Amino acid sequence: MAAKKILMIVGDFVEDYEVMVPFQMLLMVGHKIDAVSPGKKAGQQIATAIHDFEGHQTYTEKRGHNFTLNASYEGVKADDYDAIIIPGGRAPEQLGTDESVLALVRAFVEQGKPVAAVCHGPQLLAAANVIKGRRISAYPACRAEMILAGAEYASIAMDDAITDGQFVTAPAWPAHPAWIAQFLKVLGTRIEA
Repeated sequence: MAAKKILMIVGDFVEDYEVMVPFQMLLMVGHKIDAVSPGKKAGQQIATAIHDFEGHQTYTEKRGHNFTLNASYEGVKADDYDAIIIPGGRAPEQLGTDESVLALVRAFVEQGKPVAAVCHGPQLLAAANVIKGRRISAYPACRAEMILAGAEYASIAMDDAITDGQFVTAPAWPAHPAWIAQFLKVLGTRIEA
């Protein structure tokens, strides 16, 4: 298996599990992953939030860990990567206000590269206007945004994921086994037991 170079775009209050687990897992299988955030350099940190499902009408939010970025945002180009991952949490709504981030996401899509987005991550896909006509999952509270962006919202179980062409999406972190497995397949990664 040839190692892939993957970009992970994050920001303050990204969901803790949605940045930590995929980051560590993709390193574990041999891929290179650069975690970047606008205005920040390698070695700087972002704050994370823990979203949990505790029986309320929506998730609860608690302060998570600090996550150390391993690459700088300045100069990042889609041409230098094989795929992009967009974790959820609060970060995507803020990232969607940054024109450079939107242009970066559009470049990945236009180049036909794999795009994974989980939970609130698809908000960034909607903001970049790249999901029209696609079947996309997201956290249920993001349903209207997906529809307004022209996507077909996939209402699936919290531990499920969906692949539509280059897009792999899931509603929340309980879907890590499903979306990461689908993303690895789209990447062409084979894991032998």
